[in-house]
Amino acid sequence: MSLDIFKLDGQVALITGGAQGLGMVMAKALAGAGATIAVSSRNRNKALEAAEAIAEYSGHKALGLTADVTDTVQVNSMVQSVIDEFGRIDILINNAGINIRKPIEEFADDEWDKVQNTNLKAPFLCTRAVAKQMKQQRYGRIINVSSMLGSVALPERSAYCSSKGGLLQLTKVLALEFAPYNITVNALCPGPMATELNAVVMNNTEVNKIFLDNIALGRWGNPEEIAGAVIYMASGASSFMTGASMVIDGGWTAK
Repeated sequence: MSLDIFKLDGQVALITGGAQGLGMVMAKALAGAGATIAVSSRNRNKALEAAEAIAEYSGHKALGLTADVTDTVQVNSMVQSVIDEFGRIDILINNAGINIRKPIEEFADDEWDKVQNTNLKAPFLCTRAVAKQMKQQRYGRIINVSSMLGSVALPERSAYCSSKGGLLQLTKVLALEFAPYNITVNALCPGPMATELNAVVMNNTEVNKIFLDNIALGRWGNPEEIAGAVIYMASGASSFMTGASMVIDGGWTAK
């Protein structure tokens, strides 16, 4: 089999939350495989800076968009902007996510809603927004960034775990709905990655030790270690994979 099956030349990818962390890693990975990239962020400057960095890295134009992906109007506008600029969307990565850690009795209503809206409602809105165009072209790759915590649990992650578990179920439903249109929907489930989102855990000596004791490989993951997986899931190499979850967690969930 030729490695050309992993190439993404001529395809357009939209990555939400793509201006930093795992989102930026995924954006650069897809750009390196030949895709044209659009990234979104709530922060306009971060979106524009990320697009500039991706363009410099790939040698091709990239688009930075400002959008609150929990808002229907802004999501629809974001998707239309990508289509207006590049003519199509072939790959959607629902990556934007947040985590609030605290005992459930300390959770405020708005905190719970913020996590659910960002981690679960936003992928629903973004997928709905690209569905018509992907169905018309009878091709698409949708990747929902869930988490190992969609399958296993940790204390004080009630909102996060439930949102990521819900995203795994949404992935399966959408895979069945979109299969007749040659659109695949899969979930990428990172484990403990050394990102800004996890800095609060890594900087706590006691909690960090608990994490390391549960990771079979004995270390935090490097964000770049998901690059190969996302290229596979976004490319023709994964054409018979849909409704599935790929866990990259250093062996945590193997225990």
